[in-house]
Amino acid sequence: MLNRQQLIDVYIQACETELQAFKPGNVSVYSAADDMTVDDFRVSARVSSEPITDPQYSLGEKIYYAVKATREAVACNTNLGIILLCAPLLQVVASLNTGENLRDGLRLLLEKTTREDADWVFKAVTLAAPAGLGESAQHDVQKPADVSLTEAMVFAADKDRIALQYATIFKDVFDFGVLRYNRAFVLSGDCAWAALAVFAAMLAQYPDSHIERKYGERYSEWIKAEMHKLDRAMQTACEPKELLPVLYDMDKAFKAQRINPGTTADITVATVLVVLLEQLIGEEIGGL
Repeated sequence: MLNRQQLIDVYIQACETELQAFKPGNVSVYSAADDMTVDDFRVSARVSSEPITDPQYSLGEKIYYAVKATREAVACNTNLGIILLCAPLLQVVASLNTGENLRDGLRLLLEKTTREDADWVFKAVTLAAPAGLGESAQHDVQKPADVSLTEAMVFAADKDRIALQYATIFKDVFDFGVLRYNRAFVLSGDCAWAALAVFAAMLAQYPDSHIERKYGERYSEWIKAEMHKLDRAMQTACEPKELLPVLYDMDKAFKAQRINPGTTADITVATVLVVLLEQLIGEEIGGL
């Protein structure tokens, strides 16, 4: 069983790795956004790391208090999606017994979420106030929950890719992201490059729900084509710095249109976290 400090450390490491990846349209060490900086995200990771790993909190409470700590520290929504994705992973691994599988544990956790979890998460979403949040005829986050957290996520899965992860036991992360990350890391030995590979490959396959909430499908095909080019270029580049001019051009073009693939960036963080957690689990088993 991993201890709390290990969980805090890998959570912050996953957040930092994603910041080190030059993700077009998104905040990174290479490029800030108009209203958010790398320091905002680093502070957010640090202040949310305590509540998101607090063993006294339920899943819903972890999510709410992590969002609350972030809001108090940076006064903007830097990490709602990250928290929603990372909280269940961290909760599962904190109680995982030797030989148990992370994804199987996640499946059991998501099957047992409660209406109280949903209430806490609804409050967290309202507090974070993500762009594009509107009203819903069913399971509106601005009203008390009448279903479990997972049931609410299943309802929202067709329009939000983070909700889809709850509905599919994090299929994008385990069946796509982790495989792409590991392949890129083997070839490059660079964590940030591997994280960018996940980001690019995912956007080349799937629209970003954060963008589509704001703009509909206006930019979806263009983004997909650009990310296909980047994905192919990454697979043939000898080293990351070769693509810096391409990345700067893409980043400038995306930000000129105020396009931020935020959901894909959040799923990238969750992918890196799973890789790090599985490494720790493997080391613990190997040390027995």
